[in-house]
Amino acid sequence: MTPLTGSTDRPGRLAGCNPRRHSGRKGRAGKAISREGRRRNRIRDMRFIISPAKKMIVDRDTMEVGGKPVLLGKAEVLLEWMRGMDEGELKGLWRCNDKIAALNYERIRSMDLEKGLTPALLAYEGIQYQYMAPGVFEDGAWAYVQEHLRILSGFYGILRPLDGVVPYRLEMQAKGNPGGEGNLYDFWGDAIYKELVSETDCIVNLASKEYSRCVEDWLEEGVEYITCVFGEEKEEGTAEKDGKKKGIPVVQKGTQAKMARGEMVRFAAGNNIRDWRSLKDFCGLGYTYREEYSSEKQLVFVKNKEIREME
Repeated sequence: MTPLTGSTDRPGRLAGCNPRRHSGRKGRAGKAISREGRRRNRIRDMRFIISPAKKMIVDRDTMEVGGKPVLLGKAEVLLEWMRGMDEGELKGLWRCNDKIAALNYERIRSMDLEKGLTPALLAYEGIQYQYMAPGVFEDGAWAYVQEHLRILSGFYGILRPLDGVVPYRLEMQAKGNPGGEGNLYDFWGDAIYKELVSETDCIVNLASKEYSRCVEDWLEEGVEYITCVFGEEKEEGTAEKDGKKKGIPVVQKGTQAKMARGEMVRFAAGNNIRDWRSLKDFCGLGYTYREEYSSEKQLVFVKNKEIREME
């Protein structure tokens, strides 16, 4: 799996960036040490969340599977629920054409969640994953993402990169629920969120709204939640007030944002980023951090105008 044309940087190293490696300063004696120790623990426990992709593959050669999905039991419930539907009903659930419905209908008939597994990060083939390029990660990057990256899934709930998965089709926004009423958001409830915050109190959101909702709907006080936005700046409305630019919306485009999210994960893994503030150094694909549009809850990156015009 390799980056798409146009992403010429080495995996994990983005040209022109100036990443800072934060390992935490040594604290002073007494209470200062305790405070600094807690801060380092929080930084070490930072988690990125990303969306899955519709297109999936089987890859049993690149990496060995490193575990089972933590919410596998709920995936088994969903599988049995789908097996109880006919092909027409599944086509409606999946919102797909006849060919894809037929393929996945046959797939779930023989699906075994314990066999023929692929590490989750290698199983998805969407744009974000192509730009992340896990198949050519440098040394240490796999260990980093296994600790810091979580994939949200309508079928599996939440996945670590090395969790073993099989190809499936089930989006989080699908209309349906094994319980009869409601949708998959109702089915999963706060299970995904609880699993995530059992590991961390600092979440960096690189997921789409469809998937980040599984976390955002349950956010509690004391949990840091930072969303990364990758967009383009409109020209009109350049007036400034109190040093802040006003009236210049940053427009986020789907495909470009997916590309940047993948590059961001690769940047963090290649540079062992531990503190979300160090993500401000990201400059892949011509994006630059813009403090005037950002906040403690949102990091905004704007694409360089000259690069946009060259694309």
